[in-house]
Amino acid sequence: MRISSKAPCRVDLAGATLDIWPLYLFHHRPVTVNFAVDRYTSCDLETREDQTIILRSTDLRKEERFESLAKLCSARKYKLPLLALLVRFFEPRTGLLIESNSEAPAGAGISGSSALMIAVASALNKLTERGYSLEKLREIVQNIEAQVIRVPTGSQDYYPAMYGGISAIELSPAGIRRSALPVDAAELNRRFVLAYTGAPRNSGINNWEVMKAHIDSDRAVHRNFDRIACIANCMRTALERADWDEAGRLVRDDWEHRRRNSPGITTPLIDRLVKSARRAGATGAKVCGAGGGGCVVFLVEPGAKTCVEAAVEASGGTLLDAAVAERGVRVR
Repeated sequence: MRISSKAPCRVDLAGATLDIWPLYLFHHRPVTVNFAVDRYTSCDLETREDQTIILRSTDLRKEERFESLAKLCSARKYKLPLLALLVRFFEPRTGLLIESNSEAPAGAGISGSSALMIAVASALNKLTERGYSLEKLREIVQNIEAQVIRVPTGSQDYYPAMYGGISAIELSPAGIRRSALPVDAAELNRRFVLAYTGAPRNSGINNWEVMKAHIDSDRAVHRNFDRIACIANCMRTALERADWDEAGRLVRDDWEHRRRNSPGITTPLIDRLVKSARRAGATGAKVCGAGGGGCVVFLVEPGAKTCVEAAVEASGGTLLDAAVAERGVRVR
């Protein structure tokens, strides 16, 4: 049997880090706003006649082989832990080859690992006939990713991979709910630029530092998250009304408050890119994900997009060709 799957990565616009349990329980109406982009992760799965399990990552150029599922489960370390732990969870009854690939640069902050886990889990769910719903798969892969990075993980990264489009991820004591936002994808494509700094970052470490400060009752961090939650709700409203001037202002505001929470979220290159893009006509800019490197997203006026792209490249950023991905994970 051969099964292929693919899932898109994402760009977050406001409310990042609030999606980590239990942070959102301490703030009013927390929400994260993001959108899927057509930078895809993929999984090709093929069963074997023997019991051998082969895991291969095309983009990471790594491979590991196990004589059986039992050998995989007893291994103490993995070269490809995301793939290995997903196989260990789903317990396929046959040998198989899993080959994965990601179009997201390493440590880009656009949720390449989360999207990949949705793609791989969807393929294994099909193979093993477990019948898990997409929402249950999100819960499973979020828990497995926490096992890999050994710190709490957020929930927002999986939803663009699951559903595509532009989303508001609503967080409450009742649980997590995704709402599709009625935003013209073509218009958003005209109004954003995505660039890579060339410096991978560790989202688990960055988020954990902020989370520890929150748990330790750092009042400044609490106040900043209160403001970030408010900004994210306003961002949702601005997008629903197609108020792009307000959206740009809110991106700036979100970025400033996130910098106050964690000064390490930015770098000299990121600061340089943001400043030069603003001079070229960007209305707002922020890092994607936990920051400290990775990607930066810029909101722009349509007529200024070319100038902003040129300014970003001249300042040392690498442009990533990206558009809104309107569909989520697909399995065939």
